[in-house]
Amino acid sequence: MQLRILGPVDIYDDVRGRGLSPGGAKQRTLFALLVVRAGRTTSLYRLIEEIWGEDTPQNATNALQAHVARLRKMLAEAGADGERLCTDPTGYALRLRPGESDAERFQRLSGTARSVAGDQPERAGELFREALALWRGTAFDGCALGPVLTTEAGLLQEQRLCVQEGLYDTQLTLGRHGELVGELEEASAAHPLRERFQDQLMVALYRCGRQSEAIGVYDRTRRALLRELGVEPGPALRGRMQAVLNHSPALMVPGRPALVRAEAEPASAHLTREIDQLRTRMNSLVQQQEALVRAVSQLSAASGF
Repeated sequence: MQLRILGPVDIYDDVRGRGLSPGGAKQRTLFALLVVRAGRTTSLYRLIEEIWGEDTPQNATNALQAHVARLRKMLAEAGADGERLCTDPTGYALRLRPGESDAERFQRLSGTARSVAGDQPERAGELFREALALWRGTAFDGCALGPVLTTEAGLLQEQRLCVQEGLYDTQLTLGRHGELVGELEEASAAHPLRERFQDQLMVALYRCGRQSEAIGVYDRTRRALLRELGVEPGPALRGRMQAVLNHSPALMVPGRPALVRAEAEPASAHLTREIDQLRTRMNSLVQQQEALVRAVSQLSAASGF
């Protein structure tokens, strides 16, 4: 039996090879919340709040009991014994065995991948991909998200993105920048304000001899950050930009300096001119920003603010 919440929520019956989907958003919400809090009792109050929110019916306790009964029947159809969904005076708890929840497997696989990434990047990459393959969409798809599931969905999505970053790091370590560029371009486009994806894309492009495009990634990200958040890129991304401009050896594939050095050499005088022009543009933008700050300060002083 597999209880799946990383996408449309359902129970997958391994023996019969079929998925059993809870009917209705409220039933799915109850199922997802009990899976998230597996092994712990969730109070009646918390369950009712999560399922109905401000539209709590007068007979909420009875309605909840009916949903629990249907969920217990579905678990039995999937082969679970009657003691999996436990009742006590304060609420309900779902007991799971190791590996029955896709979220638990995702966290276990990604944790193992991180622990071996330094010494076994190949193995780590396989584990990261196996973890990401468990996702079939957005977490808790089809549920009515209350406060608990909303928070959990955000945490799971952040973990998913971190695992993607870990995967890309292993592939860059293994020198697979060429085959990784397309995947990184998709990730960076989907998350334009996530600087780590932009950083990794810059490295991959640079190693492929596409320095001007790597510089363009930084320029695009900087404009997006200023427009959306009013901030400059962080130290890591600024440092990466300087490394690209200076053809830093740190951009080389570990253990393969000769190959990367050849790729990192300027492709033409045209590229050199582009880099010089970008440096001039960056200096000009800094000067304009400083001039604007001085002008605002002068206006504030003149107005008595």
